Amino acid sequence: MNSDQFAASLQEKGIVLTEQQLDQFEKYYETLVEWNEKINLTAITEKGEVYLKHFYDSISAAFYFDFTKPIHVCDVGAGAGFPSIPLKIVFPHLQITIVDSLNKRIHFLNHLADKLNLENVHFVHDRAETFGSNPKYRESFDVVTARAVARMSVLSELCLPLVKQGGHFVALKAVNAEEELAAGKKAIATLGGKLEKKFTFTLPIENFERTVILIHKDKPTPKKYPRKPGTPNKTPIE
Repeated sequence: MNSDQFAASLQEKGIVLTEQQLDQFEKYYETLVEWNEKINLTAITEKGEVYLKHFYDSISAAFYFDFTKPIHVCDVGAGAGFPSIPLKIVFPHLQITIVDSLNKRIHFLNHLADKLNLENVHFVHDRAETFGSNPKYRESFDVVTARAVARMSVLSELCLPLVKQGGHFVALKAVNAEEELAAGKKAIATLGGKLEKKFTFTLPIENFERTVILIHKDKPTPKKYPRKPGTPNKTPIE
């Protein structure tokens, strides 16, 4: 997917990019590749694949959830900034907080934000479990996103404690989403969430299957969650 196909595919979905936004995506790609030689950010570096599998894929969340409102989004384990930085480029009014456990990635994101002139973006070096227990952040975000971080039973414990009551957890998944949802049903309910909708679609050109899962937070998360770092992954709520 080249940049023209990228812009055209988004336009079909009602998202029209400006020249400035297209320039930001170009700089994003260049910076990602440059830094990827120093630290491991992504296995995908071919330009067309980055535009399709990282940029377009990240923005696909906006096909099914309304990011046009002035909301505060937390991205858990964003790595090189996916999905929140592409969403921020498309919807500049969003307030973004990214939490990641690797400080090298936080350095990259700070550099990237400067390079792209992004405002209202905050990067926190922390484990999601510790971050979610911090009163400053706990149940304070309108939307929490995560993309390819962990299976739903684990991911729900990392993300739902951060979502304010009435807010949403938006999970971007590839294959096995149905099985993950079934296995994560108990965790989602325990942590105060409820499945609102699930959308399965294919990426253009290469037809890879993707799923966007919307979880509504209708009850507060019990105080004992998230458990200490590493526990959700070792003994998920199932």
